Amino acid sequence: MAKKKKKGEAPRGTPGWMVSWSDLTTLLLTFFVALISMSTINPGKFQQVVVGIQTIFKGAPPSVLSGGKSMSPEPLITSNPGIRRELIRIKQSEKFKGKITVKEVPEGTLISLQDMAFFAPGSARLTTDAKEILSQIGGIIIEHTVNPLKIFGFTNDVPIPPTSRYPSNWHLGAARAASVAYFFTHELKNKRTKERAVDIKLGRFDIDRAYDPERFIPVTVGEKAIMAEKRYLKLERNSKIELEKLKLNRGEITKEQYNTAIGQITREYADRSSELRDKYRRIDILILRKGEGM
Repeated sequence: MAKKKKKGEAPRGTPGWMVSWSDLTTLLLTFFVALISMSTINPGKFQQVVVGIQTIFKGAPPSVLSGGKSMSPEPLITSNPGIRRELIRIKQSEKFKGKITVKEVPEGTLISLQDMAFFAPGSARLTTDAKEILSQIGGIIIEHTVNPLKIFGFTNDVPIPPTSRYPSNWHLGAARAASVAYFFTHELKNKRTKERAVDIKLGRFDIDRAYDPERFIPVTVGEKAIMAEKRYLKLERNSKIELEKLKLNRGEITKEQYNTAIGQITREYADRSSELRDKYRRIDILILRKGEGM
């Protein structure tokens, strides 16, 4: 005779709905694991997620009221204290003081290296000083970011001599940008391979990914930038000359005073042109905000 169940006694064993629920949860977990295993990580998107998580833990969670941006596409060059300290240390060193500027632009973080003889006149061959500063800056911005790096090659307004291997300043600027990219992907990569041999061997650092040639985008500016400023200098010089001519025709100044003023204007123009050429002895490296296309 079956034992009569007491009133209010719970049934023995796991309820049927709980078994079904656990099976469903296990299947979903397996499904998502399979999706992740077949996917590839986009470094730029991954970096944005990291920044988003950091923002939340800092007590400033994203808000719809602040534009609905949940993740910042910053290249982390200015937000990382360690990177910022290293850049400041190099900027303030006696040898490179006043030669490095770092600023945020709409496209990303722009690092300008200037007021140095990076190349011999009319050449795309990097000087020893250029390689030294590029090694120090490159080791930081290449290995601590995943973003593409756009490199700008400049020249001055001096015409290319007929004997040059480059048909124009446009070609020379492209060669200079390519020289910097080549230095990063070959000379600096080989140097860092030796310096970080242990990290590479233990799998803590992927040198091939950091120095992947596809990260580097050489761009030529040629003499375009300096010529735009040179046109302004010429307009300013010509307007000053016309003013002195007007004074002479009105009898406000003598011919001797006119010649003195014209000589002064000519010297000022020459000095400012020389300063402008020094300004465009430079290399610009732009760390793009989005880590796409790698």
